[in-house]
Amino acid sequence: MVKLKVAILGSGNIGTDLMYKIERSEYLTMSVMVGIDPTSDGIQRAKDRGYHTITNGIAGLVACPELFDIVFDATTANAHTAHSEQVLALGKKIVDLTPAAIGPFVVPCANLEKYVAVDNVNMVTCGGQATIPIVYAINQVVDVTYAEIVATVASKSAGPGTRANIDEFTRTTARALEEVGGANKGKAIIILNPAEPPIMMRDTVHVLVNEGGKEEEITKAIEEIVNAVQQYVPGYRMTSAPIFEGQQISVFLEVEGAGDFFPPYSGNLDIMTAAAVQVGNQMAKLQHGTVKSN
Repeated sequence: MVKLKVAILGSGNIGTDLMYKIERSEYLTMSVMVGIDPTSDGIQRAKDRGYHTITNGIAGLVACPELFDIVFDATTANAHTAHSEQVLALGKKIVDLTPAAIGPFVVPCANLEKYVAVDNVNMVTCGGQATIPIVYAINQVVDVTYAEIVATVASKSAGPGTRANIDEFTRTTARALEEVGGANKGKAIIILNPAEPPIMMRDTVHVLVNEGGKEEEITKAIEEIVNAVQQYVPGYRMTSAPIFEGQQISVFLEVEGAGDFFPPYSGNLDIMTAAAVQVGNQMAKLQHGTVKSN
């Protein structure tokens, strides 16, 4: 199988971790790292590993379309609009790790089959990737009337891009709780915890459902979706059994990173890159006819 050539747009922490994960992929091959700072750590690491590097951003990338088949955009929501237009004009695919939400939201264990053929997909947010699977699983059993999630991440794991996109994070995650998770109403909160030593990513999911009495079916659905996420994010887990209080359900999660580039406490960053690579893998498999889209 000929692997799809990958360009990573954004040479920061997310882009660098993506590079390491792509190196392990059976379906993708790392080709070019794109940034705007020639001295950035990501650019230097890519050079050291023998990859092509571009340091004048999207302009330099689109001038070399032969270098890539698919772009992972790890920049900012504001920048993604221009990036998307130029990449799609070349007939290439783009996986958006910003909260821009131009393309459809994708959470691999919930709706990847539906959107794997789309040329621009959005990976929601770290909080969305961690919590939407739970809401989605519950909604398969009983209607979720309200879903509220709280994503708590170590302050050290929130770089400039994350901090610049806080407002987009809450809006995008809330929308995706509804559009992917199936909640009638969604709300998202993010907390940057400055504790030392840094804490693991922790997520709390509270949902209200329209009927009670289905605890066993809901618990089974949650356990199955947790297992599905663990196929691409091994450090994803529940910290306790789901808690049922009438028509309210609470689920508590922890995400430990794989330690590729980020320290293990940065599960918020790791779940984004792992989910994005999972999408890229499926796009490559679709192109080679080994999977089908719905």
